Amino acid sequence: MFNNRALFGVIILALLAWFASASFYVVNETERAIKLRFGEVIENDIGPGLHFKLPVFNTVRIFDVRVQTVDSSATRYLTADSKAVIVDSFVKWKIADPRQFYEATRGNIQVAENLIAPRTDEALRNKFGQTEMSSIIQERIAAESDNQELVGEDKGADTVEGAREELMVEPVQQLDQAMRDELGVHILDIRVKRIELPPEVTQAVYERMNSEREQAARTYRAEGSQQAEAIRADADRQRQEILANGRQEAETTRGEGDAQAAATYAQAYNQDKEFFRFYRSLQAYKESFKDREDVLILEPDGEFFRYLKGAQG
Repeated sequence: MFNNRALFGVIILALLAWFASASFYVVNETERAIKLRFGEVIENDIGPGLHFKLPVFNTVRIFDVRVQTVDSSATRYLTADSKAVIVDSFVKWKIADPRQFYEATRGNIQVAENLIAPRTDEALRNKFGQTEMSSIIQERIAAESDNQELVGEDKGADTVEGAREELMVEPVQQLDQAMRDELGVHILDIRVKRIELPPEVTQAVYERMNSEREQAARTYRAEGSQQAEAIRADADRQRQEILANGRQEAETTRGEGDAQAAATYAQAYNQDKEFFRFYRSLQAYKESFKDREDVLILEPDGEFFRYLKGAQG
């Protein structure tokens, strides 16, 4: 009798343990849940915490509501001016309405990504088809400049990655509204990793840019040569003017010096004419006989040697 009662007690405890484990469930902070009764959703968007359900009658589906990523392959699009570009992008999304997400995809993340990818491609194709190539290039340059400024300010990799482009604002809004209505998911952002030209277009663009740069270089060289000639001609003119002014000043100064010297000589000559003649004769002797190989044939009684005979000549 005692053994039967013990066995019955064990069975009761086991049933209670099973009922407790089957009745209570935990939803983490990064999750949301829905409660179903025979496949029909009776409670939506159950938040974090410990919750109760009826075993057998109720089932619970728990979904991760953290941000998910759909990475698309590089795709070729045509711009408004019929230029081909290759765009590599990815989409950030998360579950916004667990009930609608479950009803649309049966809670399968892969099914949701398979539905988001083509709609993203359609949104990007429409946006690039409405945008000219020049606008796309300017947008990418501006985005890279913003990223460099953020890096320079040490904002961190997440902040730099989150620098959004104006080009993607409209596609994100349109895709977010459509996916909320269809799948119950929130599209956070469409981010472009890179935009490239097709290889055949890249070579043509490179050749055109090279031709434009060469033409600009020739223009700059021609303008530089013209300016150099003008500067050189002006420098030569200034040189000639400076030399002419210098020669004029030198001749003027030399003339004034000669006049002053002549006046000085005249004044000295008038003070002692005989001494002046004697001094000039000595200077003449010095200049005439300074080279030993010089030969001078004159009459001894000539006027040239008169001061050799005496100081009075």
